[in-house]
Amino acid sequence: MTKALKLSILGTRGVPAGHGGFETFAEKFALHMVAKGWEVTVYCQADDGPPGPVVDEWQGVRRVTYVADSGATGTMKFDWMCVMHAMRSEGVMLVLGYNTAIFSALLRLGGHPVLTNMDGIEWKRAKWPWHGRIWLYLNEWIGALTSSKLIADHPEIAKHLARRRGTRDIVMIPYGADKIVNADTAPVTEMGLRPGHYYLSIGRIEPENNILPMIEAFASQARDSDFVCLGKLEPDKNPYHARVIEAGRGRVTFPGPIYDARRVQSLRFHAAAYCHGHSVGGTNPSLVESLGAGNAVIAHDNAYNRWVAGPDQFYFAGAAAFAVVLDRIQANPAVLAVARQGAQDRFQQGLTWPPVLAAYEALCSEASGVPSKPARGAA
Repeated sequence: MTKALKLSILGTRGVPAGHGGFETFAEKFALHMVAKGWEVTVYCQADDGPPGPVVDEWQGVRRVTYVADSGATGTMKFDWMCVMHAMRSEGVMLVLGYNTAIFSALLRLGGHPVLTNMDGIEWKRAKWPWHGRIWLYLNEWIGALTSSKLIADHPEIAKHLARRRGTRDIVMIPYGADKIVNADTAPVTEMGLRPGHYYLSIGRIEPENNILPMIEAFASQARDSDFVCLGKLEPDKNPYHARVIEAGRGRVTFPGPIYDARRVQSLRFHAAAYCHGHSVGGTNPSLVESLGAGNAVIAHDNAYNRWVAGPDQFYFAGAAAFAVVLDRIQANPAVLAVARQGAQDRFQQGLTWPPVLAAYEALCSEASGVPSKPARGAA
């Protein structure tokens, strides 16, 4: 009798996806592996309900749900409960993120194969206080040293991890996205926007994501377009948020975070360009999703973004350079067509879901001891 292939996915808020890139990947990969005959468990975090664990099934995926707060302490508590539960399970453990690698290391000590997606260089992010950065730095080392294999989502992240672990234990697999070929204009017009006449930014409102320089540049002069900034804003708690709102007052639309996939797809698809100010990290999901929508991209000029978006996009290093790009597009909108075609070409070169999921499947098969054909994970 053939032994069942089992996979547990830890480190996200769970499925179905509703909060971000890791959740979207967890949903896609869990369903992919169920279709391949694997028994898949995804650990899920709830804001309220029974304390857990609550076990149910969603589209063939076994879900184990715990209630925990969304803050740092709550997330640590959630991760601890998930690891303790997974210790009693069998099969491959896929951990998305290393923020609590000190816990997931117990899975390896318990004899489980542990594959860890090492995400970005979290301890470099300006949003964390000094003690948070120390915690993340230590956990990066723990994750790098105790995991069976490390997954890097970008060549630069793979280079960084090579300082912690031998390259034979590092696998580079980027993030994926769905191709968007059409989208309803209603969510756009309902916000008072004109399709093709607004710039879009999606992401956390943080200094390292260069939201303020982009908004300052846009608002520096009159433009025949709008700027839409999606993201959570708490100006009463966060001085940077207050500065962002003040800089864009009367000129920039701040709808807050939007988790409805249909609305986000419409806003993305009908934007004149997607503005990506992220300066720290690997293959950012929002950037890949924009390429999948055929967006022209205006991105912060760094090695992460240039590898993902490719040579046909626009790049900036500060507010002045961002303003120059906007002026260039306003003077000659035809330049956007070249960037849009370049985005579609780059997306097809390894950033679609099939090669990404196949690469993860091959890694899980190898970890479980089941032969699998090699899969190409990246372009």
